[in-house]
Amino acid sequence: MEMVAASKMRRAQQATVASRAYSEKAREVLAFVSDQPGSGRVLHPLLEERRAVKNIAVILIAGDRGLCGSYNANIYRAAMHFMREENLPTKLITIGRRTRDFAVRRSMNLIGEFTGFSERPAFTQIGPIARIVIEEFTSGKVDEVYIAYTDFVNVITQRPTIRRILPVRPEKRADAAEKSRAVYLYEPDPETLLASILPRFTEIQIYQAVLESVASEHSARMVAMRNASDNAHELIDSLTLEANKARQTAITKEMLDIAGGAEALRQAMARA
Repeated sequence: MEMVAASKMRRAQQATVASRAYSEKAREVLAFVSDQPGSGRVLHPLLEERRAVKNIAVILIAGDRGLCGSYNANIYRAAMHFMREENLPTKLITIGRRTRDFAVRRSMNLIGEFTGFSERPAFTQIGPIARIVIEEFTSGKVDEVYIAYTDFVNVITQRPTIRRILPVRPEKRADAAEKSRAVYLYEPDPETLLASILPRFTEIQIYQAVLESVASEHSARMVAMRNASDNAHELIDSLTLEANKARQTAITKEMLDIAGGAEALRQAMARA
């Protein structure tokens, strides 16, 4: 299981690292298009900040299977802590069979559940998830949408992460500060561009979080199986030592019994 998890982890890690550059560039493009100088209006509904947040939605990503150490438990704990702090009515969308079972056991408000992402997640699988959250947000049923996933740092370190994806908050990098002051001419207009870019950007954010979670899951499973193998070897060594001690004790006892019997027989023959 460790070798299988290592093979899947390498494949998932390559996909995760390869998509990060695209995701980062999409953020830059979105920041430039959405921040138009002199424009005081909201250019797209997915950019609209609600004054009063009354309801939220959380996309919770974990695994389809167990045997991955504390990977599932860590993101569950982080998500529950976040929802307790927000203290708002929360709708939940789960990705992962274990995540769905977690939500059902706690009678949470589950509005969508998706499984089968742990092997090779495809971008086409993200469409239904994005449509649900976009519909919930644009219709006013929820005022913010968050995604809870495990960020892949390296093979040893995976970090539970929760961040907002709706309304979209374009992130401006320090090196883009000067560029953002420039005025760009778009063809077509910014509203039309954002109408096409923002739904796709939402899908990209969800897809990137799924890739990060899958790489984290396989890394956690590989480490867990390695630890299980090491613990099994230690247990075997310990039990082998105990068995040898018990066998030596039994042999010593038998030798003492034989020696005692021989001594008793010698003394009996001497008296005779």
